[in-house]
Amino acid sequence: MQIPPQTSERHTLSVIVDNEAGILARIAGMFSARGYNIESLTVADVTEDAAISRITVVTSGPPAVIEQIIAQLDRLVPVHRVTDLTAWGPHVTRELALVKVAGVGDHRIEAMRLAEVYRARVVDATIGSFVFEVTGAPEKIDKFTELMREVGLVEVARTGVVAITRGREAV
Repeated sequence: MQIPPQTSERHTLSVIVDNEAGILARIAGMFSARGYNIESLTVADVTEDAAISRITVVTSGPPAVIEQIIAQLDRLVPVHRVTDLTAWGPHVTRELALVKVAGVGDHRIEAMRLAEVYRARVVDATIGSFVFEVTGAPEKIDKFTELMREVGLVEVARTGVVAITRGREAV
């Protein structure tokens, strides 16, 4: 009897931690030691006194692996709480990217047209290039950069995903 392969799912995890030296390295080390992939990682303090940080991790795996990741993160000290935003329900996910495009003539005009469609903002311009700022869901940024390859994409810098649940409750 052959066991069917489990499908890999993409999950966004919110990890609330004490803001202390080494915690990010411990979390990244936990992923690395067990062979789990981190697709996106962002960190920022979330309290006035900078005592608590939110780490947002995007990872993929079968449901059993995601459960294992959450359980292992939850056991780390000084982790206060791990929330699987994907399983939780409605949440808002955003990312910011700076996209440098070089081109002249029709390529320059097309880059501006595409930027308008994707609501990207010009944050730097020279005679031969633009730097666009685009925000939105990661899929939107993926599509924008894919289209910009056709008109002269030079480089991309992305922030990584930030996410928060919808509604009145904090998780």
